[in-house]
Amino acid sequence: GEGLFYHTWPKEGSKRNYEIDFIVSRGKKICPIEVKSSRYRQHASLDDFAKKYSSRIGKQFLVHTKNLGKDGPITCVPVHMAEFI
Repeated sequence: GEGLFYHTWPKEGSKRNYEIDFIVSRGKKICPIEVKSSRYRQHASLDDFAKKYSSRIGKQFLVHTKNLGKDGPITCVPVHMAEFI
C-alpha cells in the first residue's frame, strides 16, 4: 500500500550512476531506502542523496543481510524486517 519511487542521477567524474532503490514519503519528508546484498558498509548513493537533499530527508534506511543497527544517521535493517520500515 506504499507508493514507491526510484531515483538515479549521474556520478560526477564517472560513467556510472548513483541510485536509490526506493523512496517513501513520511509527512513532509522523504525516506531513502538502499538495498544491499553485500558490501553493506558502502552506501555512497545513500550518502550523496542525503547530502544533496538534506533539507527534505527524514530517516534513512539500508536493508541488508546483517543484524539491525545504526551507521550514523542510517538505520540498517535486516531483510526480514523490511516490511516494518
